[in-house]
Amino acid sequence: MNRNIVEEIRAEIRRFQPQTLRKNVGRILHLADGVAFVDGLSEVRCHELVRFSNGVKGFALNLEEDRVGVVLLGDTSSLRAGDGAETTAQLLSVPVGPKLLGRVMDALGEPLDAKGPIEATERYPIERQAPGIIARQSISQPLQTGILAIDAMIPIGRGQRELIIGDRATGKTSLALDSILNQARLNAQGLESGDPKFRPVYSIYVAIGQKNSSIARTIQVLEEAGAMGFTIVIAAAAADNPANQYLAPYTGCAMGEWFMEHGQDALVIYDDLSKHAIAYRQISLILKRPSGREAYPGDIFYLHSRLLERAARLTAEAGGGSLTALPLVETQAGDISAYIPTNIISITDGQIFLDTELFNRGVRPAISVGISVSRVGSAAQTKGVKQVAGKLKLELGQYYELAAFAQFGSELDAPTQQRLDRGARIVQLFKQPMGQPLSVEQQILLLWSLQQGYGDDLPLRAIGEMRVSLPAFFGTHHQSLLDALGQASGFDAALEEQLHSAVKAWKQSLILPSLAAA
Repeated sequence: MNRNIVEEIRAEIRRFQPQTLRKNVGRILHLADGVAFVDGLSEVRCHELVRFSNGVKGFALNLEEDRVGVVLLGDTSSLRAGDGAETTAQLLSVPVGPKLLGRVMDALGEPLDAKGPIEATERYPIERQAPGIIARQSISQPLQTGILAIDAMIPIGRGQRELIIGDRATGKTSLALDSILNQARLNAQGLESGDPKFRPVYSIYVAIGQKNSSIARTIQVLEEAGAMGFTIVIAAAAADNPANQYLAPYTGCAMGEWFMEHGQDALVIYDDLSKHAIAYRQISLILKRPSGREAYPGDIFYLHSRLLERAARLTAEAGGGSLTALPLVETQAGDISAYIPTNIISITDGQIFLDTELFNRGVRPAISVGISVSRVGSAAQTKGVKQVAGKLKLELGQYYELAAFAQFGSELDAPTQQRLDRGARIVQLFKQPMGQPLSVEQQILLLWSLQQGYGDDLPLRAIGEMRVSLPAFFGTHHQSLLDALGQASGFDAALEEQLHSAVKAWKQSLILPSLAAA
C-alpha cells in the first residue's frame, strides 16, 4: 500500500482518539435559556465538556455545520455573547464506587450534603453502552420489596426493569422508598449473620424535577430508617436548570453500573422519567430540533431506551453483578396510552399500575391487578412463595369482576359468594402501610394461612390485625418454624401439620379474645 495513504489512515485514526484531541477555541454567538450557540469548535464531540472563559462549563449536544449547541451547567448568569469557549477533550463523567454510599449529590456528582468532598478515585462516563446479549444471563434471583402484593403477584428479579406508573399522589414514590428500606433491612440482617453467600443490594435514588422539600423529606425517611448507609441520592430539583434534570438519570445509572461490573447488586430508581422527558423536550426546542408528537423530539424513545437497557444481570465472566431499574412515570387521568408512558412500557419488563380509584377507596398500595404485570414472572420467586401465590392474581381479578355485578344487589349462589368473600380478604391482607415490610417467610405464612381458610370465618376488619399479629405470634413462639418456611423448597406433610397446629393456637390466643372484646 502506498506509504502516503497509510499515513493518512493513521492520522485519521489518531484524530478520533480522545487522548490525542487538540483543544480548539471558539466564541459564543448567542445565548438562549441555558443553551449557548458557539462557533469555532471544529474538533468538539457530542457530550464533550466545553469550558468558557469565565469558568462556566457545558456539554456539546448539537453538532451543526457552522455552530455547536452547548447545554450549560451551573450558574450561567455571568455568560455573555462573545465570551470565549474551548474544548476539553473530556466526556461527561461522574465519580463511582462504594465511597458514594450515604451521600447526596447533584447530576454532576458534586456533593450537596455538606459532608466534605467525594473521595472516590474512579470515574465513569455517564453515557455508556448497554451490556450485550452474550454478557447477560436470565433473571432468576428475587429482589424482595417487602410489599406483599408485589412479591406475591408481580415479582421483581435482580436485573429486571419494572415500571411503576400511575397518576400524581397515588403512592409511586412510597413503593420505591419501601423497596429501598427493605433492601437496607435485608442488608443489615445479612451482614450481621456473616453468611458468606449473602449479597447486599445497594440503592441509588434519582430525584428528577421534585421540590426541594420533597427531596429533603425523602432523605429524612432514609436516614431515620438507617438506610442511607446503603443508598446514594442524586438530586436534580425542579429549581435546577433542565440540563441537570436531563443528566441525573444517566449519572445514577453510571454509579449503579460500578456495582454491577464488580460482582455486586444495585437497585436504581428514577423518580420520575416524565419530568426527565419534559426537561429534554425543553432543551431540544431551544436547540431548534424538529418537534413531533406532543412537541417531543423524534429521539425521545432513544432517550429512555439507552438508559433502561443498561439494567441487566451479568454472567460470571462479565462481572456477575446486576442492576435493577425501577423507573416511575406519571400519567394524566390514568391514561397509559399517552406518548411517554407507552414508550417506557414497551422498553421495560412489566409495569405496576397504581389506580386512583382504588387509592381513594383506601386500597393502598393501590395496585391494579388487570393492568399490572411482570414479564419475568415466577422465575423471580422462591419456591415457597410460588406455591402459595400461584392463583392469587386470578382470584383477585375474578373478585373485582364479580364485585362490579354484586353491587347491583342481585342474589348470588354459594360459590360466587365464596369467591367474593375470599377476594375481599385478599384485598384486606394486601393493604400494607408504608414502612412495614414483610420478610419472605412472613409472606409465605400469611398467604398459606389465608389459602387454608383460616381467615374465612373472621370479619374483614380482623384481616388487618391478622397481617400484624400472626407473624408476631410466630416470631415469639415458633421462630424456628418461621425460619423453616423461608428455607424450605416446598410444603411437606410434617411442615403443614406443624403450621396447622401453630396457626390454630394463634387464632385461639390472639384473635378470638380481641373479637369478643370488640
